[in-house]
Amino acid sequence: MKPEKVRRPGFFEDKNRAFWLLQSGGWAGYFVLRTLGGLANSMGLSFIIPSAIVTLTGFSITLVMSAAFRRIIRMKPALVWSLTLLLLIPSSVLFSVLEVWSHSRFYNSGYQPEGLQFFGAILLDISVLGAWTGLYYGINFYLLLSSQSERMLKVAAQASEASLAMLRYQVNPHFLFNTLNSISTLVLLKENERANAMLSRLSSFLRYSLAEEPSSTVTLAQELEALKLYFDIERMRFEDRLRTRFSIEDEAMQATVPSLILQPLAENAIKYAVTPLEEGAEIAVTARVTGGRLTVSVCDTGPGLKADRPAFVDGAGVGLRNIRDRLQQAYGEQSRFELADGPGGGVVAKIEIPYLPPSPVQEAAA
Repeated sequence: MKPEKVRRPGFFEDKNRAFWLLQSGGWAGYFVLRTLGGLANSMGLSFIIPSAIVTLTGFSITLVMSAAFRRIIRMKPALVWSLTLLLLIPSSVLFSVLEVWSHSRFYNSGYQPEGLQFFGAILLDISVLGAWTGLYYGINFYLLLSSQSERMLKVAAQASEASLAMLRYQVNPHFLFNTLNSISTLVLLKENERANAMLSRLSSFLRYSLAEEPSSTVTLAQELEALKLYFDIERMRFEDRLRTRFSIEDEAMQATVPSLILQPLAENAIKYAVTPLEEGAEIAVTARVTGGRLTVSVCDTGPGLKADRPAFVDGAGVGLRNIRDRLQQAYGEQSRFELADGPGGGVVAKIEIPYLPPSPVQEAAA
């Protein structure tokens, strides 16, 4: 597998090109400033030659230093600074020696600095090469930090996708077990037509659940089609005890929602409203758009929130916790998920998220 190419910010996208531009521009600026300083001090045009030689010397020495620093920079901090100093000091001495030679050879033949004068020249050259070294390390550490930050963001995004995948694929095994058990029962009773119909709906529902990427969204219209498939499967078990009603605004139909976000709500409504009551219950799904936000509600006519249903009340159940986590992953603080007693009895489960229109791909699919 090929290593992923690291994207660098702006000017440093081509690191090699950026280095040569900065290296050439920096030393050209050094030459201009040194020459202008000499001319300002009435040192004459002959001072240009030693200035050029010193500049080329510094340019060449820093090229060698950069080759060494490329190997040093990824070592442990103690080694980085130790080796940098070991390289910087002799480089500065060499720089000073060549500077003195060029000055005495091409400008002032009697110029021979000694003692403190030569030590001062070395300190000046250490300052120049030290500044170059600091700039080199500063830029490269910045690029390393940028690449690491980019990798961390990618890792975080991958972790988020993995979490969404885990949440999306938590299809309740009880639903699958009950459905397959019902199909088996119908086959044993030789009600093959009903068994085939139930198997076909189960196949369509599972195909929908696996068709989309875990982190993708679908239109509410697509989500409702899957929910109707789910209700049709469960209606084969509960028959007239399961009654459904949909009240969806036209604008809401085109809103995008995380796929399979409503199925756990319908499953809880069936478990706590339809299953325990002999007469069954009605489940109503409503959706509207208000003030740029989509509100989807799943209401039932069951016994409502009671003390003997703690998993449903506090959202500790897998399905409800799944919904909270997925909404948090997708919308953060812009999402709301509430459970409450309905005004006429039963339970109202409400999801509120930002209204987002479908992408061209989703519109084409719809």
